[in-house]
Amino acid sequence: MSRSSRIIYVGLLLSLMSMPAMANEPVTIDRGAAPHHPRQPQIAVDAKGTVHVVYGVGNRVRYRRSFNGGKEFAQPVDLPVTQVISLGMRRGPRIAVSKNSVCVTVIGGPQGKGRDGDVLAFQSTDGGENWNNPVKVNDVDASAREGLHAMAADAKGNLYCAWLDLRRDRSEVMAAASTDGGRTWTKNVLVYRSPDGSVCECCHPSIATDDEGRVHVFWRNSLAGARDMYFATSGDGGKTFGAAVKMGSGSWPLDACPMDGGAIAARGDRIVSVWRRERSIFLVDGKRDEQRLGTGEQPWIALAETGPFVIWLKRRGDAAYLLTPASASPIPLSPHAADPVIATGPNGRGPVVAAWESRDGNRETIQCQVVQE
Repeated sequence: MSRSSRIIYVGLLLSLMSMPAMANEPVTIDRGAAPHHPRQPQIAVDAKGTVHVVYGVGNRVRYRRSFNGGKEFAQPVDLPVTQVISLGMRRGPRIAVSKNSVCVTVIGGPQGKGRDGDVLAFQSTDGGENWNNPVKVNDVDASAREGLHAMAADAKGNLYCAWLDLRRDRSEVMAAASTDGGRTWTKNVLVYRSPDGSVCECCHPSIATDDEGRVHVFWRNSLAGARDMYFATSGDGGKTFGAAVKMGSGSWPLDACPMDGGAIAARGDRIVSVWRRERSIFLVDGKRDEQRLGTGEQPWIALAETGPFVIWLKRRGDAAYLLTPASASPIPLSPHAADPVIATGPNGRGPVVAAWESRDGNRETIQCQVVQE
């Protein structure tokens, strides 16, 4: 072996040795060929460590669960959807687990494709075996037709949903709450209306709750020519929201929608968020200044007891990376991925699990990986 080859070999070995080991290899939980391939996975981890995954397949919403922390999954169950659902580019189903039920939301309508769309909530009270027919969350017909929304549960089992709403023909952030596991929902509440007329039109919102009962909604704004990230907090169970607060110190002047909404997580009085600005990924952890993590897009975040776990893409269809509290640099997860997500259990306890779209030959797959047990 030449001297230069030895240097390269040693450098690679040291790099690999410095990487924290993943808890498990990725698990393929579904695959299929376009156009009816599985897409847009979302994850929830409950207090028992059960991993719940939901995703779209054509106009079906498919649910799977794992009782051993994401290593193996039970047979899939298709929800009773009869609408054309929104899917792709961070559109698709969302999932949350309350004390006595699993709730899945999806945006769908008779026509779909942005022509109509309501937030539809499905509830299961037997751990995902059977699902009730959906109830409508938005109280103005077709106002959720942009297809972008988020959902979360708090420690008491209450559910909160936020979405981009078009009841005034301009994108606003609206929210609703459920105290019975998704069977009924409150009157819709305005979270934010941009004084410039519309928030960023095609960037998904994010929502998180903390163990103090607060609800935090995170979105990309369109204000004074900039597409920056803002959040607002409710301290009364989603009945009212406080003033919008800009996240981070920088700004992104942009006369277009980047279709990249970022994500937020919370525990106690600690709020963490991750988002893209231009070609960089930024993290804000509590009251610390924003931190640049690297180049990329489509980030997602989970806040475990050990700290934040961040997953993102170099770009859609390219490599996926993971940054953990124990890693000094991003860890490669997959050479080809799209729209990754990551989640952990209530109050940051339980396994940390990631999921993403990938490709297996001419078939698209959903990959799921436990990154911390």
